[in-house]
Amino acid sequence: MRDVLLIAAYAALGAAAAGLLGALALRLLRQRPLAVSLAVVAVVTVGAMLAGTLTVAWAMFLSSHDLWVVTTVCAMAAVVSLAVALLLGRSVVAGSRALAAATRTFGDGGGFAAPRRAPTAELAELGRELAATSARLAASRERERALEASRRELVAWISHDLRTPLAGLRAMTEALEDGIVADPWRYHAQIRAEVERLSGMVGDLFELSRIQAGVLALATSRMSVYDLVGDAIAGVDPLAREHGVRLEGTGVEAVPVEVDGREMTRVLANLLVNAIHRTPADGTVAIAAHREADSVVLSVTDGCGGIPAEDLPRVFDTGWRGTQSRTPPAGAGLGLAIVRGIVEAHAGHAAVRNVPGGCRFEVVLPAAG
Repeated sequence: MRDVLLIAAYAALGAAAAGLLGALALRLLRQRPLAVSLAVVAVVTVGAMLAGTLTVAWAMFLSSHDLWVVTTVCAMAAVVSLAVALLLGRSVVAGSRALAAATRTFGDGGGFAAPRRAPTAELAELGRELAATSARLAASRERERALEASRRELVAWISHDLRTPLAGLRAMTEALEDGIVADPWRYHAQIRAEVERLSGMVGDLFELSRIQAGVLALATSRMSVYDLVGDAIAGVDPLAREHGVRLEGTGVEAVPVEVDGREMTRVLANLLVNAIHRTPADGTVAIAAHREADSVVLSVTDGCGGIPAEDLPRVFDTGWRGTQSRTPPAGAGLGLAIVRGIVEAHAGHAAVRNVPGGCRFEVVLPAAG
């Protein structure tokens, strides 16, 4: 037992010396290519074995022939290990360079295509992660371009919507100042209507800016969908009568929800006003609500005749109007964008689809427990 411990001690001493030299070499070569480090590891491995063997041989006074045999075996092992390490190093370096080249195109704004063959599982995983990140960034850039185009379109439309009523207001006030108006009360009423429309547009812009900035504060409480729909219908009933449109709310279930009543009433009012403006006289706008699993679905169905299929994905975009008209009731194209923002702030989502004779806007909200 004592001899075994002595042999182990001598072998550990020799191997430790080789390991320390190898660690020093790796530290000095840490900025060198990976192939050099792998070669050092291979040399240190065989060197540690050889150093331990030689130390034990020296301590046990082995014959020179036996020592020569052991040394030759270790040398052959060193050559083979070094060759394998160099081959592996070249493969890893080539894979790393290919990955770096693909990453450079990725950083220049192009797409990332991972190399076909990765020499190690880690490089393959890194390539997959970079490909996934590239796809996410491409989608983000596409959304940013779409948002920027929407912003430019919105600025152009808002500028026109502001310029037209302001020019009318200026003309009417100048006419009133010059005293050439036979019926000033009619001008006063028209000025008031234009100011109210401008005030509503500014309010919509402010609301949309709060939504997009993520600072929309919700004061949620438990209430019935039936009450929400009743309040919304009462608010738009005069407008429906003016346009000769019938409102139907017979398919509304008394389902509880946790929402901000004021904001959700605005959502329903925007949908109903939008539907009334686009439904011909003697048409019908129907509002319904029912529960599906853990969600509550509110729907507003109009008689607009349907939305072109190519426009359906843009309906809730900021500035979308569904018409090239720049006069009321086209509006500023903010109402449906506000609807989507408020609904998403309630952890829900809004959608639209065509139905026979018109389209149906749906708001899906989490049901109260």
